[in-house]
Amino acid sequence: MSQPWAASAPQSPPAPVAAGPLPPMRDPMWQRGHTLLVVLVFVTAAVGVVGVGFFAITSGDAAGSGLSLLYAVLPLPAMLGCFFWLDRYEPEPWHYKLAAVVWGGVVSVALALLAQILISETFDLSDAALATFIAPVTEEPAKCLFLVLTFLRMRRVVDGVVDGLVLAGLVGLGFAFVENVVYYAGAYVGIDETGIDGPAATTVTFVLRGIMSPFAHPMFTAAFGIAVGLSVARRSKAVRASFWAAGLLGSMLLHGIWNGGVSYLGGVGFLLAYGFTGLLLAGTIVLAVLARREQGRYLVRALTDIARRGWLVADEIPYVASPSYRRKAVKHARLHGGDVSAKATKRYQRDAITMAFLYAGVMDHMPKPAAPQRVDAFLAEMRVLRPYVVLPPPLRFSYAGPSAYPGNRAYVGNTPYAGNAPYGAVPPRPTSYPPNTPYGPRAPYPAPPGAPSRPDIPPHAPGQQPPGGETPQPPGG
Repeated sequence: MSQPWAASAPQSPPAPVAAGPLPPMRDPMWQRGHTLLVVLVFVTAAVGVVGVGFFAITSGDAAGSGLSLLYAVLPLPAMLGCFFWLDRYEPEPWHYKLAAVVWGGVVSVALALLAQILISETFDLSDAALATFIAPVTEEPAKCLFLVLTFLRMRRVVDGVVDGLVLAGLVGLGFAFVENVVYYAGAYVGIDETGIDGPAATTVTFVLRGIMSPFAHPMFTAAFGIAVGLSVARRSKAVRASFWAAGLLGSMLLHGIWNGGVSYLGGVGFLLAYGFTGLLLAGTIVLAVLARREQGRYLVRALTDIARRGWLVADEIPYVASPSYRRKAVKHARLHGGDVSAKATKRYQRDAITMAFLYAGVMDHMPKPAAPQRVDAFLAEMRVLRPYVVLPPPLRFSYAGPSAYPGNRAYVGNTPYAGNAPYGAVPPRPTSYPPNTPYGPRAPYPAPPGAPSRPDIPPHAPGQQPPGGETPQPPGG
């Protein structure tokens, strides 16, 4: 993504700020039942740990159990890293990402296993038929149900294709982890088609599942995640439901093709299915990278529009929009303001990002529930946090003109960011801070300590001194 900013000349860092503790603040996105859901996630995770241990000991001895668990864990860091990298522009709440993995590894496994046991007891089906036809139609709905419940519970968690890919991939990753433990333990005792057992059989299975196809289950579920992400931009419930149905059908078809190639065509089928799914995986990766880049541009566009309204200082945008600059800002805050300042900077960045996406949804006529009220709540919280934030030397941010936005959409008519309620038309670049902004008077919070020497530079930017020459102190500091 091109970055409309450049580093300014180096400036001397300010003296360390002795910040007091942050005041208690309630998350503007908090919902009733949040604590109960977090507790349920941890309880379910504990049940999952017991279940994984049970599956591992079916290998018959400690060596087999340890090897099964080791091989199942080995791909996880790299795969988790991929999904967390994809989620860097607008990081989802940690408990939702944890819940996705737990749902995939515990709830979806339990639902699919129960359905498969009932079907196998009711109908006389071969192993090939069970793998090709029954496994996809029981496992994929069980995994995809998490995204449906998440969307219904908290729509802002799924803002687009990137969010759908991340959550779907994490669900699939949790499911694959538990399934791998079962397969590795079974291979150790010789319950597979290799004709061998022991560590050699488990290693062969690990090569096939953990090295050659670690993204199989995440990719199956990703079809539904993409559909959910695309449906966010659709206002019609019927159209949205059709997207979901198509995504679920795609997930089941991909899973059926993968299992059917191995079950009915043997090695040749595996190679054909592997090549087909490999091409789809490559396409999914390209789509994910493009969607992530577009998400970054979308964030910059929204933050730029917000800065034009005077709700944010333009030179702060790189420290909010760019993942690498975010890390630099937090490191700088910890060095010059201590742990409290680093914590405040992280929360300030998170609030600005969430507020920007809520704001953009309103301006694009696709508001999330209570979006204007939550935008105002985030601005109020940012107003409290800002005196604790110590940013690096400001980057000279250049306001992008209308033609610089994706699609060359100008600020006219009913296009996004053009006079839409409740905010009205976009004003020109601010020269002062209006009331009810993080830098202007806002009840019930006092005015920030000091004033910037220039209107587009925060009062706590390095080298900036308030009138009187005293170093600004946070409340209680």
